[in-house]
Order: sequence, then structure tokens, then C-alpha cells
Amino acid sequence: MRILILGGTSDANALARIIATTRLDAIYSYAGRTQVPVNQPLPVRTGGFGGADGLAHYLRDEGITHVVDATHPFAGTMSRNAIEACAATSVPLITLVRAPWTQGRDDRWITVPDLAGAVTALPDEAACVFLAIGRQHWQAFTAKPQHRYILRFVDEPTGRLALPRSEVIVARGPFTEEGDLDLMRSRSVNWVVTRNSGGSGARAKIDAARRLAIPVIMISRPHMPERHMVATVDEVMAWLSHETCLGA
Repeated sequence: MRILILGGTSDANALARIIATTRLDAIYSYAGRTQVPVNQPLPVRTGGFGGADGLAHYLRDEGITHVVDATHPFAGTMSRNAIEACAATSVPLITLVRAPWTQGRDDRWITVPDLAGAVTALPDEAACVFLAIGRQHWQAFTAKPQHRYILRFVDEPTGRLALPRSEVIVARGPFTEEGDLDLMRSRSVNWVVTRNSGGSGARAKIDAARRLAIPVIMISRPHMPERHMVATVDEVMAWLSHETCLGA
């Protein structure tokens, strides 16, 4: 058995730590978007594969027998490529994806299908917007430059942002509810825009917004083809154990 972990998330990191304590042969793949990625206890490769065909070639060339897609829930292109490449090579695939957040009674969510919908949902009058959507997606909000934007990135942005009224906070999660309460209060945030990433490491802003009665524009996850999905690292390990027995 030789496993390829498509990683870059806290779930993928937890899986790598567990696999490193076993005798399983595994490679951890980063997309290369984070400038200072978390160190891994497994061999690491960084960068794209060249689409589904490139990934299929990699699986064959490297003798990969199993793929774990533990990428971000919004990494739709990579996940689709994994589905296509594994189907083409008959390599078993499992997707580790955290459960999405669900709206509670006191949440003030405006659910939208995509980034364009999030831009449209923002008011026309100037507001302070906590834009918690990652470093690759802020450009869409240049369509509404009247707002003051607070952006939180894992890495420093490259170059000046084309948002005339913006502040960048460089920080790596997990974040705390009290910390995000302080952030929103100190900057007079009155809108939050985020993607429905799920999990506990990034939900502090959702809980803080609830306590402050701040509306949250929630971007829904992209539609994906049917695939074998699990929500926990333990379920992945159980699948790998079962696959090992089948191959024995």
C-alpha cells in the first residue's frame, strides 16, 4: 500500500500524524498556496499535478495504491481532479471532509451559492466587513469599494490589495470566540462574509457574530460528484485498515 494524502487542512495534518506512527507508506501533497506550510511527519510534495491527467500519471508513476482527499471543502477543482484520476487508474479514493456548519436559532445568515452572490448580498451603503474567505478570493469584492474590509490571511499578501479601505491581519488558526469578539468590536465590524468550511478551528467568527447579532453572508459549498466521504480521521484509518486486509 502506498497512500497519497491531498492535504493542506488541519484534518489532513491530523491524519498525517497518525499515519506516521504506523508502518503505512504515505506521501503528503500541498497545493503550494501557503507560503509557510505546516511541517509534516511524512514525505512531502508541493505544487499542482497538471489537472486530472497529470494526477493520473503521478499515481501510476509513483505506484500510489490509495488516495485520501483531505483538501479544503472549497478546493473543488482538486477534488474533481482526484475523482477523475482515481476513476481512470482504478485507485481507491476516500474523501475526508468536515461536516458543514448549520444555522442556529440566533444566527443571522444570508446563504449564497458563490462569491458573486456574496458581493451582491452586501449592502450598498458603506459598512465594515470582516472578509474571512482566504487569500485567493478577495478580488471579487473590488466591485464594492465603498466598504471597509478587514481581511485575515495565513500569509502576507503579495503586493497591495486593490481595496482602497482595507486592513490585513496575518494569523494562523485555530481562532477563539473571545479573540474574534475582540476583533469585531475593536474594528466596529457589522458584516461577516465567510465560506461554509465547517469544523471547529474556524467557527469562532460564526459564534462571535451570533453574540454580536452581526449578519453573516455564508457561501455554500460547491456541488461535487458522488464520492466516498467520511467526516473523521478515525474513519479514514478504518478504511485504510480494511483496504490493507483486502490486499493481504
